[in-house]
Amino acid sequence: MDDRSQRGSILSNDNQGNNEPPHIDVSSTNNNEDTHHDLNDNINIEPRHDRSNGIDCESPNETTSLLSGEPSKKYGNISENGEFGYSSQFNRRPFNIRRHTWNPMRFPAGVFSRPIRRFKQRSGVYDEDKNALIREGGGIRVWYDDYTTIDWIHDYVKERVRVRRLYSIGGIRGYLKTSFDGLQGWVLVFLIGIVTACFAGAVDVAAEWGSDLKDGYCNTDFYSKKSFCCKNSADLEESCANWTTWSQALHFESEEESWWFDYFAYVFVAFCFAVGAAILVKYNSLYASPSSKSSSTISENRPSHKNLRSYAAGSGIPEVKTILSGFVIRGFLGIRTLWVKALTLAMAVSAGLTLGKEGPFVHIACCVGNVLTRLFQKYNKNEGKRREILSASAAAGVSVAFAAPIGGVLFSLEEVSYYFPSKTLVRSFFCAIVAAVTLKLIDPFNTGKIVMFQVSYVNDWHVFEIFSFLILGVLGGLIGALLCRSIVLYSKYVRNRTWLRDWPVVEVILVVTITATVNYLNKYTKISNTDLVHFLFNECKNDSTDLEGLCVTNPEDVGAVFRLLGITLISKFLTCIITFGIRVPAGIFIPALLIGACFGRMLGLVVQWLTLTYPEFPLFSAVCNPYKTNDCIVPGIYAMVGAAASLAGVTRMTVSLTVIMFELTGALTYVLPIMTAIMISKWVADGLVKHGIYDLLIELNGHPYLDSKVEYVTAKSTIELCQRDLEVIDISEPNTIGELKAKLKRLSHSGYSDAGFPIIDGSLLVGYIASTELEHALRHADSYAESTRCRFKETKEIEIEISVDNGNNASKEIDFTVYMDQAPLTVSQNSSLEVVLELFKKLGLRYVCVVDCGQYVGVIHKKRLLAHLREMDVIEGH
Repeated sequence: MDDRSQRGSILSNDNQGNNEPPHIDVSSTNNNEDTHHDLNDNINIEPRHDRSNGIDCESPNETTSLLSGEPSKKYGNISENGEFGYSSQFNRRPFNIRRHTWNPMRFPAGVFSRPIRRFKQRSGVYDEDKNALIREGGGIRVWYDDYTTIDWIHDYVKERVRVRRLYSIGGIRGYLKTSFDGLQGWVLVFLIGIVTACFAGAVDVAAEWGSDLKDGYCNTDFYSKKSFCCKNSADLEESCANWTTWSQALHFESEEESWWFDYFAYVFVAFCFAVGAAILVKYNSLYASPSSKSSSTISENRPSHKNLRSYAAGSGIPEVKTILSGFVIRGFLGIRTLWVKALTLAMAVSAGLTLGKEGPFVHIACCVGNVLTRLFQKYNKNEGKRREILSASAAAGVSVAFAAPIGGVLFSLEEVSYYFPSKTLVRSFFCAIVAAVTLKLIDPFNTGKIVMFQVSYVNDWHVFEIFSFLILGVLGGLIGALLCRSIVLYSKYVRNRTWLRDWPVVEVILVVTITATVNYLNKYTKISNTDLVHFLFNECKNDSTDLEGLCVTNPEDVGAVFRLLGITLISKFLTCIITFGIRVPAGIFIPALLIGACFGRMLGLVVQWLTLTYPEFPLFSAVCNPYKTNDCIVPGIYAMVGAAASLAGVTRMTVSLTVIMFELTGALTYVLPIMTAIMISKWVADGLVKHGIYDLLIELNGHPYLDSKVEYVTAKSTIELCQRDLEVIDISEPNTIGELKAKLKRLSHSGYSDAGFPIIDGSLLVGYIASTELEHALRHADSYAESTRCRFKETKEIEIEISVDNGNNASKEIDFTVYMDQAPLTVSQNSSLEVVLELFKKLGLRYVCVVDCGQYVGVIHKKRLLAHLREMDVIEGH
């Protein structure tokens, strides 16, 4: 079944694969003079899980509207006809939501006018557990809309109800079921590790081949990269007979003409790769609907409806953090995003742009994890459980990027995950190990190593070098903070406020032209970023080692190498500013490592020059062998420490970054210099710019993210922040379908269309109903008259069949109690706002009701709280 047929299908599970409607029996129940209707029994609120899980649905144009002619509110994932009676025309051809907007008010006559009929529901998460969930007081939920927060508490209760029912089964059948249920998580993370490693291996191979293609091709095997083609040659540049440059292929005789043609070919191939990636990203982007954007951002400068959601562009880590914090971004972790991201990432890296593929590997891994959760309903139908798997997927992404399984787990815990229980910790570790081992077996670089710049050192460091490492920490913090600030300012005032915003492909053309033109003129910038990091990290083990001229034996040679590295540092820093944020996949890890490795190697060369020039100096002579002065200082160690300090200044990672660098080098000896430089770099960078690059981008893009690791300084009280002017539903008054539709319409125009309505009895708070649940309930009551009353009172009997009188429904009453949260979390109006903040952070709340001795006062919504916190100063948590 393709995507369109899955998304457009309105058949129940019992009738998939045929065009005949299910057998439906009509039954009725009379209660004195009025007939009471409970919509719970026959309304299947579960969506199709093919791409409609609240995260990866790729069609934001799937909309519904309660009122004809009004802007459609983007409404998640319920089957558009509610799986009631339907016209046969919908069965012959699935509705294509890519080309049409589906408005329920425009359904063919007879779809909702015929009697509502009863049939067996398909298997869903609520079918067996819905009564238990209702008894818990939280009610039942429809699936989450785009850019709304999930209900962590409800998902946790839903999982507990499912587990209780599962463990209530006795005998061998119960043992087998519980055993299989516990095994599902391990099987899932095992598959995620394997598939993620396969994607990473394919991207690595393609990127390395494409990077070498800018210089020429292998005449024995066109699809071989240069290092493999010339593996038997002593010098790749001069004596490799199997490698043909583009000027040699066209038989240029003049040396000058050959240089200029190779220059043109280098820029042209880079241009083709980068522009091709930009075009693929642009034409696979999703248009953001105006209604969703009104509720999806809390920033003042809301994106225009003309803006595209280029989900394959950028590193993806800011959005992954937002999703793992409990928000829903539909399409960001879908299948289409996965393959576009992987393909365009290889193309962007091949173009030689100042970006890396390591950050986007986290996004790719999370896409793999999100897609594979569809195999198990336990995770597919519970957004809270799904995010546990996504945390493990993020660990696998870092594992294949840096050959660091432990570092990947710590990265997921420290940087991206919001909820990380001990069970997730162990599964993340297992997933990271599987990914690393699989990539090791694939061996994409034909070197036996997972990453190109993985190195090992023989020589130790000396005590007097600790002062140099302190300097590297300070420089890393300064450069990291400056890079973060420059990227944000450039994106805010140049990219987003000039013509570049509307011409993303043209921006990519300008960036790749500038980058390729500058890179070709310097032998260090001409090679790929990963190769350059590898050379900078490496140790000069003997006199024959050259490392592209980085190994010096005479003090006179230090100056030339120092100047070239300085030019490389400036070039990479400036091009990183204009590159990070363009509409192609781009990570910040490799540019930050490269910049730090440049100034680290430069400082190492300075110290090496001092030891070569003044070998008799007491500080040097005490620890250095006067006969082996060249082996006293290892500039590669300085490059590694500088790279760690620079990346720490950019991302503010500490423990995870230390472990990643340790796993890269494979030597515990250098942990102390790395830890020292990283800690100093973080202190310096925090003093200049309070947030790392990912948090800055979250704020710049207006993503609703509440950091659980940060302490917020607030100036208002609970009573000042709560909204007291919101409309409510008073059950002591008659509430008709028409009145509730009007309230939903006003709520959608208020900017809080993903909020809801407090339910009161006079002034006493008795419950809360979200707008999505209310809209869904009204959606299935559309055949009733506008004057039909709706009940929000608890009923003693839950299982009540639906009955409809043909024609006259004015006297009927519908019960919406099953959709109501009968136990909303409340705080006193005298509560400290810091306590409210802790509730939002620790419990993942969507809202909290404010009361005064049980009397309703107002509501604090998470997005309103975030809008307030954006105006306050933030200090790092202790």
